[in-house]
Amino acid sequence: MSDVVLALDVGTSSSRTALFSLRGDRIVGTFAQRSYTLDASMPGQAELRPSTLKNAISECLEETMAALRKEGARMRVVACGASTFWHSLLGLDAREITATEFLTWADSRCEADAVDLRKRLNEGKIHRRTGCMLRASFWPAKLKWIAREQPTTFDHVSVWVGPGEWLQRWFCGTSHMSLSMVSATGLWNPTTLKWDDALLAECEISESKLDPVSDEPLPISGQIAATYPELREVPFFPAIGDGAAGNLGCGATQTGLAAINVGTSAAVRVVQSDPNKVVPFGLFRYRIDAQRTLAGGAVSNAGNLRAWCLRELKIPLTGEALESELAARKTPKHGLRVLPFWVAERAPTWRADLTGAILGFQAGTTALDILQATTEAVYYRIARIANMLGESHLRFIVAGGIQHSTSAMQRLANILDSPVFAANEPEASLRGAAVFALEKVSANISGDNAGKVFEPDPEAAEVYREERRRHEELERTLYP
Repeated sequence: MSDVVLALDVGTSSSRTALFSLRGDRIVGTFAQRSYTLDASMPGQAELRPSTLKNAISECLEETMAALRKEGARMRVVACGASTFWHSLLGLDAREITATEFLTWADSRCEADAVDLRKRLNEGKIHRRTGCMLRASFWPAKLKWIAREQPTTFDHVSVWVGPGEWLQRWFCGTSHMSLSMVSATGLWNPTTLKWDDALLAECEISESKLDPVSDEPLPISGQIAATYPELREVPFFPAIGDGAAGNLGCGATQTGLAAINVGTSAAVRVVQSDPNKVVPFGLFRYRIDAQRTLAGGAVSNAGNLRAWCLRELKIPLTGEALESELAARKTPKHGLRVLPFWVAERAPTWRADLTGAILGFQAGTTALDILQATTEAVYYRIARIANMLGESHLRFIVAGGIQHSTSAMQRLANILDSPVFAANEPEASLRGAAVFALEKVSANISGDNAGKVFEPDPEAAEVYREERRRHEELERTLYP
């Protein structure tokens, strides 16, 4: 009989499940995925209904468990790990019924509350204490908005949870908040490993309305155990944030290695062992667990801009034809400069007021020029965050939708002027959920998850270095 780990990855646009071996290899035929959309019917709204999430996860779980049952008694689940989206907030009443929907990191209706917090509090000091900015993405502004806009609901909430705790409550009947998830709320000090009392008072909540913080597992019970007896009493580890899981899943956990994920949004993250290390203002400092800190930055504009270009510019090329054309464009000869702020941007400046700009149009400008220039502008910001981290001679392991394009991977390597490795496991955060659980059960995990390497072209890297400088100068000019 082979021991396996069940992994769940709950994102803002889809959920995934799969079984992994004790070495951290995904077992063929056990992967399942379901997609859904955020409720964005009102300006600034980006909510996710718990019922939508539960239906998607249930379908994924049923598919993965059906694959397990096909194996008969040849596989046994010994642990369960989970990864969920960070920063999001849900209120539960005394009967454990949802009093709110999930307010995701993208919900910006609390922007005015974030501005008010920054006027009254010192954001620099808050950032040094919590590793988080006083912005709409985090819990303080969301809590202030709910208290202001929905005071009856705010008072009715018995406990505030994130998606990780909600998931563990479903599987185990109760929940802990992992160090990873709590560190990204904006209410926690990742150095002292304690709630920030001043911010709790500011948000008018007490620790009694928050889950206990622990990385210890709880046994699967209740509805899930009744439906899947194979999971009864299996230890379910508190969910970690999808960014932390991404680093674990792609193997970017050692000094000199950084993880880059480029999907709808994008992020650069490095694992650090010194919990007292200060990150530059504008970047984040979260936790993976009690021993490891995660530093980096995330941008809101990435693959969503590519999707916009393909859709709105009606580029006639697709598939290999488009890939071939972009691969032939080794440097930015289009003469365009793009400020890629289609939606409110996060790191490193967190300027929610910025809007996008395309400069340098000429009679010969083509749709492909705009696509190339927009892609490059996104990569310039990724490179800027990587440089701000202050880590020398970084190599990058890349996961996400970008892996489907060799030209994009090469362009990223040229702009970073550093080797870029494609992650062997494209579902990095799903594998990371499994790895987190495997670490706790002392499994012998395979550490090599770096695949094909893309080396930077020196001539192209030199051109991009100067072009990136001009882009940053343009941003400072237009948006002082």
